Amino acid sequence: MVTIGDVAREAGVSRSTASYALSGKRSISEPVRLRVAEVAKSLQYTPNAGARSLATSQTKVIGLLAQFLEDEFAPAMLQYILGVSNTARELGYDVLLVTEPDGTAALRRISDSRMIDGIVLLNVAEDDARLEVLRAAQQPGALVGLPKDTRGVDVFDLDFEEAGREMVEHLHRLGHRELILASQPEHVVERGGAYVWRLQNAAAAAAAARGITLHTAFAPASQPEVGTALHELLDTYPDATALLVNNEAAAAALPSVLNARGISSPRDLSVLGRYSDEFARTFSLPFSSIESAPDRLGSMAVRQLVRRIEGEIGPGDPFVTRFVAPEIVDRGSTAPPR
Repeated sequence: MVTIGDVAREAGVSRSTASYALSGKRSISEPVRLRVAEVAKSLQYTPNAGARSLATSQTKVIGLLAQFLEDEFAPAMLQYILGVSNTARELGYDVLLVTEPDGTAALRRISDSRMIDGIVLLNVAEDDARLEVLRAAQQPGALVGLPKDTRGVDVFDLDFEEAGREMVEHLHRLGHRELILASQPEHVVERGGAYVWRLQNAAAAAAAARGITLHTAFAPASQPEVGTALHELLDTYPDATALLVNNEAAAAALPSVLNARGISSPRDLSVLGRYSDEFARTFSLPFSSIESAPDRLGSMAVRQLVRRIEGEIGPGDPFVTRFVAPEIVDRGSTAPPR
């Protein structure tokens, strides 16, 4: 196994100089830094994590707590995870992914064992039991998702209220006066998925203010149930001229549903969803959508967390709650009603 001593000897420098050149902890001349880096690469040197932890009190590992829940669409969750892991790698950190159902016990275990330097939470509920443990932990934490109580953590999320308003206003400008909104399953709301009602309530208020009829419904998150539910919605509200979709599984199922009904969008039905551009490409979705920005949110959370870990943000500095503004990606699926 190659050691820092091997790198130092090959590069013609002391062990401490080689270590500082690779860690960046002290200023080293550029020629020496480049020579040490080249030797480390040629020898395939990998720093010993245990020794580094003892020397720096850091593990260079970020804990990521996420759950793949049956009532949510797993491919959508993966995009948040990729946003976290890609940015962590860019900043020199590894990611420990924890998916245990008992999130509070898992969080307590990894924080007490000091195996991580900071924590990112996904699947954040309005009253999230993990937050009490996170606030008591030695390590800083960042959330992707808005809880009711944001004390002691940095929070990043899509502005779902503005997204709901923008969806309705966009269709109102085109002349639509009767809409359907298909949301996530109802039990997502029951367990605290506030993003569902944040978008739905804002959309309903915007519709009422503009004299628009908005029919709201919860749709399943798996096939074939979600396809059946979409058929039932379109049968129940035949005069609706546009469909809003805040449910990734419903968006993925919609092309086959419309095809089976002989409906084309936007000629017969305008469609506006809420998902990422990457999700649209993965499932070849032709529908316009509010960009949900999962990779950007994951990246924002990690960058803020690393700033706290590395002392760029002091313990007395305020915590932040930041929203990504909704943007409509136009794929040509909305038009004035016939």
